Amino acid sequence: METITTKKWSWDNFVKNVLCLTHPDKSWIRDESMTWNHRFCAQVLTYGEIPKHVAFILNGDRSYAKKNCISTQESFAKGFDKLFETIQWCLHLGIKELTVYAFSLDNFKRTQEEIDELFEEIKTFLERTRLNELGVCITFFGNIRSLPNDLVKVLEKSVLITKQNNKISLNIAFSYTGHDELINAFNQISNGIKNNDLKESDLSVEILDNCMYTYPSSPPDLLIRASGETRLSDFMLWQCAYSYIYFTSVLWPEFTAWDFMIAIFMYQRNVKAFTRYKLPTKRLSSRAEQFVENVYKNRLNSLFTIA
Repeated sequence: METITTKKWSWDNFVKNVLCLTHPDKSWIRDESMTWNHRFCAQVLTYGEIPKHVAFILNGDRSYAKKNCISTQESFAKGFDKLFETIQWCLHLGIKELTVYAFSLDNFKRTQEEIDELFEEIKTFLERTRLNELGVCITFFGNIRSLPNDLVKVLEKSVLITKQNNKISLNIAFSYTGHDELINAFNQISNGIKNNDLKESDLSVEILDNCMYTYPSSPPDLLIRASGETRLSDFMLWQCAYSYIYFTSVLWPEFTAWDFMIAIFMYQRNVKAFTRYKLPTKRLSSRAEQFVENVYKNRLNSLFTIA
């Protein structure tokens, strides 16, 4: 059973944390993404269990555009602004990993104009120097080969520039679906057996875990979906088996720090109920560990060689 730890209560420590006297690197006073009320409530939340890894299904951009009579590209820009705010909220709360579903393989069914607009906005987002200043380490996973070369070059550049950062990991699922990920993992394992890199005795839940696009990331503790949809849309189907899933009717560009903290609070209320079902992981054989490492290196190399 996983042990749930909380901070020891101390009024002096509480006040110091709220005033940022003990956490100057979080820059809460200079950061405008959270008001004083936000900061106070966020500090209260940190005395409970904070998820280490939070995932988001970014949804509602097109509905937001219609609601506010703006172009889809403006709405996409608002959505990426919101992602930047969310990164700051995670830093305030001590969340170390953030994963977002930015573009599904199914999104290629949209008009080319809308696809191009979204690609332009993610390029603009990735070129923000403040991401690097905040200590964000950016990674991508998905079927990167399906993306245009000019976009892949931008993805590669952002990975290289931020790879030494360690404040928070930002994983962006781009050109991704859970089914495609599972098929890729099965193919990798099948080829491993054919090439004698793996034995049938190596087959396990753990080897499948480690052949996913998301390796070596841990599974999300909390998954949040905006816009009122109550489905996963083929996102991290395998990894979210024991995640707490929070659905909200708020459109993604309108998502606020209050909405985020409500999701965290609901996670804290339910964390003990679902963590007890997590099974302990088994250690891989040295042969399987070497296979997994090679699969991971080949995946990273493929991102760079495409560009």
